[in-house]
Amino acid sequence: MTTFLAGIDFNAPSHEVARLLIGVTVLVDGVGGRIVETEAYDREDPASHTYNGPTERNAAMFGPPAHAYVYRSYGIHWCLNFVCREEGHGAGVLIRAIEPLHGIETMAARRGLQDPRLLASGPGRVCQALGITREHNGKPLALPPFHLLPRDAEAMALPVAAGPRIGISKAMDTPWRFGVARSPYLSKPFRP
Repeated sequence: MTTFLAGIDFNAPSHEVARLLIGVTVLVDGVGGRIVETEAYDREDPASHTYNGPTERNAAMFGPPAHAYVYRSYGIHWCLNFVCREEGHGAGVLIRAIEPLHGIETMAARRGLQDPRLLASGPGRVCQALGITREHNGKPLALPPFHLLPRDAEAMALPVAAGPRIGISKAMDTPWRFGVARSPYLSKPFRP
């Protein structure tokens, strides 16, 4: 199975992959859009699910790179991560927000609202809009229902901001949150 998708080597460190994913289009059964916000996590990072080693819950994050790791946050929302590094390492990238571009009506129906800025602006919203559930956990990103499209010229020109991750209580100052500066689709604006 390939680890090179959409112009990105998923064997690379998670913070490098997280930055490179900005502008990549992610589709799940043809529904999705441009990734505008990500966060990186690594086994050596105390904020990561993999910090204390493998468990039944986080096993997919230790699996092969370029696969999905899906978990439930606060027992309410599903969250989608892309696994990075070599198998057994335990690193990944949380997809925090996308700009809806494909299947917007489907996303709006799943989310129960019309404002495109709110359809996928946050990790729980991303999963609800894309129809991601635990069933997607461990699935390869190179095969359906996933499809990743490389950044086009417009996406490559987008200004990428970096800053601290959101909603964590450890390693709060690590600047591993990346996003399109001033995008209206972000879960939270970047500090100037």
